[in-house]
Parts: sequence; structure tokens; C-alpha cells
Amino acid sequence: MEQSSAAPKRRATKAPEERIRARNEARILKAAVELFARKGFDGTRIAEIAEASGLPKANVYYYFETKEAIYGVLIERLLKGWDQALEHIRADREPSEAIAGYIAAKLDYSRRYPIQSRFFANEMMRGGGFLSRAQRRHMQDVTRERVEVVEDWIRQGKLRPLAAKHFFIMLWASTQFYADFAEVAAMTLEKPKLRPADYAEARDTIVKLILDGCLPATTDAEVGDR
Repeated sequence: MEQSSAAPKRRATKAPEERIRARNEARILKAAVELFARKGFDGTRIAEIAEASGLPKANVYYYFETKEAIYGVLIERLLKGWDQALEHIRADREPSEAIAGYIAAKLDYSRRYPIQSRFFANEMMRGGGFLSRAQRRHMQDVTRERVEVVEDWIRQGKLRPLAAKHFFIMLWASTQFYADFAEVAAMTLEKPKLRPADYAEARDTIVKLILDGCLPATTDAEVGDR
């Protein structure tokens, strides 16, 4: 009986430490991604991350040994979010449903995490030198898997013939724009900032244009009903 009553005490004393760690790590990562998005990896110093997070520099080093470690966590989280969107592209789904689901998920990620998306885009424009070999390989492997799904749909006659890799580049470009160039999109729409309704309208427009262009003619009527 004494042993069972001691166990909850140990968990109770540990929980606050975990909450503090989670809170401080979140503050550090939030500050870091905003600085990386603005100044790049090379242009950002640990001291700046500490100042922006409101934590002492020593605390930043306590949770992350190096600036590379912070960067690595941010990249991994972003890739995980993109992987989840790509999970819509599956062989067991119909192309119209899968493609629409992917576009919706990718736009939703752009809406909820615009800074993270800009951070990645800016680093890639700088050459992507801080992406690890494993991360590059992961991106290529995941894309290749989805390309194979699209090519299989084409062989089955479910999609018109198209270059599958360029198809994904078009999907990325059209959805990523609303994160990387949100201000341009808002200015074009003559609005101070993008609202959820704007993302919903963008989703519907992109889905219709993509499906109208790649679904076989026999299913065009189906697209018109969307």
C-alpha cells in the first residue's frame, strides 16, 4: 500500500518540471523561427533568440545545446506537418477526393503556420545548406511515393497523362503562396489581411482548377457539381 501511494507523488513532482520545459522550449522555438524566417540561420545568434524568447542565454543552451539543434527541431516539425498533408494522396482513394484533401490540408497549414512556412522557403532560397542529408532524402522519398500513386492513377485512366513531379510542384506553389506571400495575396484581394474565408475560397478555386485540368473528360461533369 505504501508503494502505491508513493508512485503518484513522484509523478506529481515531475509534472511541473515537464510543463516548465515544454513552455520554455515553445518560447525558444517561437522566437527562433521568427528570427530564422527574417534573418536566416547564419544571420541569427543564440543571444538574439534568448532575448526574443525572454529567457536567459544559459536557459536556451540548457534546452538546446546548439543553434543547429533548434533549427533541426523546427525543420522536423515542419516536415511532419507537410507529411500529414501528403497522407491524403493514397492509392486507396479516388484522385478527386485525395487531391482535394491534400490541397485543403496544405492551405490549412499555410494559414496556421505562416512563419514556419516562410522560414523554410527563405532557407531554401538561401541554398538549403542547413538541411541534413537525412532530411533531404526524406523529402525526396516521401515525394517519390506520392508521385508513384499519381502515376498509377494515370495508368488506370483516373487522371489525364501529366508529369507527376511537375504536378506536385504546381500544388506546392499554389498552396505555399498563401503563406510565403500572404501580404501580396491580401493586397490583391484588397484586404488588410487574409481571413479564414479567403483561404476557403482559395481552396475551392485551386481544387476546381486542378481537377478540371487533370481528371478525364468522362468525369468532368462530376467536377462541375462541386
